[in-house]
Amino acid sequence: MKMKELLLFLSCVLCVSANFLHEDIHVVGCSESNGEVMFGLDGEELWYADFENKIGVSPQPSFVDPISFGDGAYETAVINLYICKTNMQLSQEGMKDYPLNHDAPSGVRIYTRNEVELRVTNTLICHVTGFYPGPVKVSWTKNGQKLTEGFSINVPYPNKDGTFKQITRLQFIPQQGDIYSCTVEHLALKEPLTKIYNVEAPEKPKPSVGPAVFCGLGVIIGVLSAAGGTFFILKANKCT
Repeated sequence: MKMKELLLFLSCVLCVSANFLHEDIHVVGCSESNGEVMFGLDGEELWYADFENKIGVSPQPSFVDPISFGDGAYETAVINLYICKTNMQLSQEGMKDYPLNHDAPSGVRIYTRNEVELRVTNTLICHVTGFYPGPVKVSWTKNGQKLTEGFSINVPYPNKDGTFKQITRLQFIPQQGDIYSCTVEHLALKEPLTKIYNVEAPEKPKPSVGPAVFCGLGVIIGVLSAAGGTFFILKANKCT
């Protein structure tokens, strides 16, 4: 079997302080059709190069102090990608018959970010893990119709066993009876994997009878106590 693609990645573990261990990662990967340059921390992306739109992307949440990688970060990523592709070509020449390992996704899950409330904006997440090489291709449908907007996908993120994971997010407004699906394609899969999510109205909590019973029991005990006190008073008067 001839090697048609090669994916390289570099990673490191950084101890930030004596009390906390943080995992800092820098990925430079390439194949004949794809390329990736990414910085991450503790399993989250801090910055990646979007080679299709020729920009650097920082998918950091707004509530944290953003980490900057400088104005020349994207240009540096382009250089690293060029070096990666050059090394890949040299490796292909030296290992023409070296078998390439292909691992199909070991897990695909679909779930919502927040508790479901009908007609309230939410995020549907499709989590794919355990595949090699990256990336996977993920598509979304709503009620059988393919969606072309409203979703995003991150770049492949390395697992500790050498495989990859990717997460795609779909913004949606839950409506009773709607059916969503995410379909995953990978070169190691004989056929696509599909996960289904059915929108169902959240169950209303049943009213608790505990406080009412407790209150009723308290009233009964109170009445019995009052009756007992009256009995002893009458008995005492009768004796005198």
